[in-house]
Amino acid sequence: MGSGASYLKLSPGELKERVLQAQGHLKACRLCPRECGVDRSRQKGVCGAGDTAQVSSFGPHFGEERVLVGAWGSGTIFFAHCSLRCVFCQNYQLSLLGQGLPVTSEQLATMMLIIQDRYRCANVNLVTPTHYLPQILEAVLIASQRGLRIPLVYNCGGYERVEVLRLLEGIVDIYMPDLKYASPERACRYSQAADYFPKACLALKEMDRQVGGLKVNEVGIAERGLLIRHLLLPGGLEDTRRILEFIHAELSGGCLVNLMDQYYPAYKARDYQELSRRVRGEEFRAAVDYARQLGLRLAT
Repeated sequence: MGSGASYLKLSPGELKERVLQAQGHLKACRLCPRECGVDRSRQKGVCGAGDTAQVSSFGPHFGEERVLVGAWGSGTIFFAHCSLRCVFCQNYQLSLLGQGLPVTSEQLATMMLIIQDRYRCANVNLVTPTHYLPQILEAVLIASQRGLRIPLVYNCGGYERVEVLRLLEGIVDIYMPDLKYASPERACRYSQAADYFPKACLALKEMDRQVGGLKVNEVGIAERGLLIRHLLLPGGLEDTRRILEFIHAELSGGCLVNLMDQYYPAYKARDYQELSRRVRGEEFRAAVDYARQLGLRLAT
């Protein structure tokens, strides 16, 4: 991967202005659609985060999509806390219990450079980043002045505000959102976010506007674009169909869709009878068949 990362095309002054705009949210936080308005220097937001970023782990990850991994892995930085409260979260120790250590923006910038220079990863993959956007942007500013040049992956839950995503235009190269639910009832029951689908639809349209369909380089590694993940849930095939129809009708044809069948009853899922089993093979095959009928580009 060469020198084509988007943020390198911004002047330090423009990047600094984005940092300042994002930092304004730390006094009255509206980074996510919950818009809790909390002064995070004094108390934690609904997400559980204060004004200092917390990182659970960082380094090369080989379990991501093939187009992100390459020979040396995707350079993941796993952040603690999350704006969604998913009862089946497979990373609940991080996202819901807040497992992680506080880091400064300088330390975060150093992690990004280690990912690039020591581990030789294809990208910096920011996992659950939204609530730490001010700190991340400051780290990108610092790291880019120290030689960071690989693409940024914004790996999020899809529950985003368009106004906040606009701060990332020209900075993020690859958006990788989840698209979890179409049903407000399921979104409310499982993630305490009845407005998930309308917010996520607006967010994905904005991501698509910024980066379009997924583009890969000559060795098949993603450089820019939109990659959408959808984790099938037991009994959720109708939701899945509505989600695939939205992607087909509203987003660029080149967007890559990863239909994921690795659901298992994690965290509090066994408290919900309908979530207490794995996804059946016929459910997954029906989802894949429908995506192919729509002509969607599927991850392999």
